[in-house]
This record gives sequence, C-alpha cells and structure tokens, in this order.
Amino acid sequence: MKHPNILLITSDQQHWNTIGALGSEVHTPNLDRLVKEGTSFTRAYCPNPTCTPTRASIITGMYPSQHGAWSLGTKLLEDRRTVAEDFVAAGYQTSLIGKAHFQPLRGTEEHPSLEAYPLLQDLDFWNSFHGPFYGFEHVELTRNHTNEAHVGQHYALWMEEKGFDNWRDYFLAPTGNMDPAIKHTWPIPEEIHYDAWIAERTNAMLEQHKQKDEPFFLWSSFFDPHPDYLVPEPWDRMYDPEQLTIPSAAPGEHDMNPPHFGLTQEEKPDFSHLMETGKGIHGYHSHLLPEAERKQLVGTYYGMISLMDKYIGKILDKLDELGLTDNTVVVFTTDHGHFFGQHGLQYKGGFHYEDLIKLPFLVRYPGQVPAGKQSAAIQSLVDLAPTFLSLCDIPVPAIMTGVDQSGVWKGVQDQARDHAICEFRHEPTTIHQKTYIDARYKITVYYRQTYGEIFDLVNDPEELNNLWDHPAYGELKSELLLKYAWAELGKEPMPMPRIWGA
Repeated sequence: MKHPNILLITSDQQHWNTIGALGSEVHTPNLDRLVKEGTSFTRAYCPNPTCTPTRASIITGMYPSQHGAWSLGTKLLEDRRTVAEDFVAAGYQTSLIGKAHFQPLRGTEEHPSLEAYPLLQDLDFWNSFHGPFYGFEHVELTRNHTNEAHVGQHYALWMEEKGFDNWRDYFLAPTGNMDPAIKHTWPIPEEIHYDAWIAERTNAMLEQHKQKDEPFFLWSSFFDPHPDYLVPEPWDRMYDPEQLTIPSAAPGEHDMNPPHFGLTQEEKPDFSHLMETGKGIHGYHSHLLPEAERKQLVGTYYGMISLMDKYIGKILDKLDELGLTDNTVVVFTTDHGHFFGQHGLQYKGGFHYEDLIKLPFLVRYPGQVPAGKQSAAIQSLVDLAPTFLSLCDIPVPAIMTGVDQSGVWKGVQDQARDHAICEFRHEPTTIHQKTYIDARYKITVYYRQTYGEIFDLVNDPEELNNLWDHPAYGELKSELLLKYAWAELGKEPMPMPRIWGA
C-alpha cells in the first residue's frame, strides 16, 4: 500500500459549532461530506487562541511556549524544525496555499519578516519567490483578511493575471481605495475572492502531483470567517439575522470571573494597567455593540463560512476527479475559535471559553478512518504534525511534544491524551495564562495572579458558574492544579533518549 498523501484544509477563527451536519444553523454541504465520509472529533483544542502561535504549533508539533512564537507580533524563528522539512526528507512534495502568518507585518534588523511591509507588496519579488519557506517547497501567499490593506503577494499577482487591474478598488487605503464605511457586503467579484484563488491554486497543485505521481503534503489555508465581516453577494444575504440564534451574555455571569471579563462589558473600560509592550492587546476593549449590529454580523459570519464551504467543495471534487481521494488523508480544522456574542464577547482575546479554544475537527481517510463517526477523544493542533508523520510511516522527531493520534483517528485506540493545554501570552508578564482541560473540568491560571477559573463542562456546559473561589470546591481546585502541573511537566520536550548512566 502506498504511503498516503496529506491535505490539510484550515479556516481562520471558526467557531466549533458552525458545521451544518453537526447541528449548526450554517449551510455547509461540503464540510457535511467530510462528516459523512470521515470522523468528527468533538473535543479538539487549539494550543493558543491567536494565529501565529497556533499556526507555528501546527508545523512544529510543539506548544507556543516551546517553539518561541509566543504571541502575535512575533515570528517562528527560521531555525525551528518543521513537519514540512520532515516530509521533504521523506520524498514528499510540500506546499502551502493561502495564509501563513508565521511572521509579523513589521520586521526589524534583528528579526526580519518576509510577511512584512514593504516587501509584502513588492509584486516583482513575489513573482519570482515561491519558497522554500519553513520547509514548504512551494508557497502562494497573502496576508489580508477580507478588505484589509495588507493585500499583496501572490494573491495580488493572481488577480492581475485574471485581468482585474482595478483590484485595489476592493481594499482599504493606503493600498486601495475602498470606502471604509461599507459593511457586510464586500463588492469584490466572487471570481477573484481569495476563496476562489485558494481553491484554484490548490487544485493546480493537485493536478501537478497527480501528473508526476508524487506524494504530497499540501496545506490549503483559508482566511475566512476571520473578521472583518465582509462577504460578496449573494452570500451577504444568505442568512436572515432575525431568523438566527444570536448568543448573548447571561446576567451576572462575570461576577465571579477575573476582572478583565467584566471590564469588556463597560462602554469605556480601562485596561492600561495591563499594557506592557504598547503593541496592543487582542480582546481587551469594550465588547458592547448595538443589537442590530450584533445580529447582522452573525448573518455575515455564517455567509463567509458558506462561501468558503463552496470552494472547499471544489477541492474535494478535484481529489475525486483525479482519483486521489482513497489515498489522501484530509483534515479540516481551524486555527482557533471565535466569539459572536457568547458571554457578551466578540472576536477573541484572553477568555478561554470553549467558544474560543474548541475547534471543528474532521478527518477523512477512506478505509482507514471510520466514516460517519463522532468521537470525544481529545485532540490538539500540536498533534497534527506527529500524527501526519506517523500515518506516512515517517519517524516522528523526538523534539515534537504533540502526541500521535493515528490510532485514535483509525478507531483502534480510545484516546491518545487525557487533557489539552491552551496558552495565551499576549504580554510578557501582565497577560500570561494557561488552561488545562480534561474530560470534565477546565482550569485557567494566570501568571502572578490569585484569581482564575474552574468550570465543570458536564454540569455547566455553558460555562456560567466559575468555581474558582467557591468554598465547596477547594479540594477540586487543588486536584486540578496538581493535574495541570503534571501536564506541564509531561509536555517538556526530550530531544534525545538517555543513552548511558553518566
């Protein structure tokens, strides 16, 4: 039997409950295909609820506190070993189409960034550069979410190749000239939306791999449904906000939470005591929005998912057309979750509710991974790299701290881990927290703080009752703190085995 190909398809900032076949209000017929034809994992978690740290974990098989890209605005240092390099060494072709975000939008002399201004928009450079980049031999990239001014790189070149020399009309200044007052409906033609670009270029790579009869590791990396909330017609009107379930906060639910939760519910909160680097803090602002706007953004968010689903379908169709489906492991997931009203919160930040750190996670490998199955076996995105290697009979580097989930995916092993850990360090000392999650409980600890969170996910799945200071749960708190300490000790890397007595 040939070693399988690997196709990783990711979205960006997608709430775990946004797949139609799993009970969501969102229409996702192509993700539903993966649900029907593979296994849906209902307890998958990110190692960090922001892009760079988690994406670096996906390709290193290590936690952000280990690989070094600990926050947005940092980068994965080029000397870090990646799973793409391991695939290249094993004779695979490797490529990444879409979003990388391994490096920041600004670089320094000490820490230059290939994804930074002004190189980001030097189209002559990108016309001749396609890698290697972190072990991916071929890359086609951009950095914008919807109409952001960060647009450029290979996506801009592709739009020009399509004859849309006016592509700047659909993006914000200073790159473009789109009216910033336009909300929800993105006037860009769907044919040059980046979903279409990612699908077209992914399929071109699949055709190349088929023609050359070569094994591949391909990451197809979509940008949606990450805000800002914009989607082209007719997807902008696909969902009537008045017919959707719009999440909101429960009265008093933040009374027992750490102070930054309650501050988000104020009109003009003061977070200055947490500002340390001056580079901004995700989520530490007012989350209050007008009711009509809260409803509309949910409809737009769902429209973005449904549009993306259409183009994921084109990739799945191409696998079928080329006869690659049976020998290709397809994984669909996202880099982290999203708030669209849950607990009174919007977007993301230092709030480790399930909405933000739990993920959609689908695995299909015909004849190997059970079809139509749901599993509560805990998964982490740190596990992707070692699991991919194991499925392809490639040795897993000892430096990786994720676990091999191949037996769990194939349905011959109940679980590979009994917990997950999620880290969020957005400032060196003032915003630094970690969360331990097991089959029933979740505990969050904060650096140099005596407050924290404990939630019983079985009896309180909505996470409304923080048990941290509840006198009846002191023994549970001690037990969970000890389990968290064990988990931290257990995820230390061991680059080599002990080979002698001294």
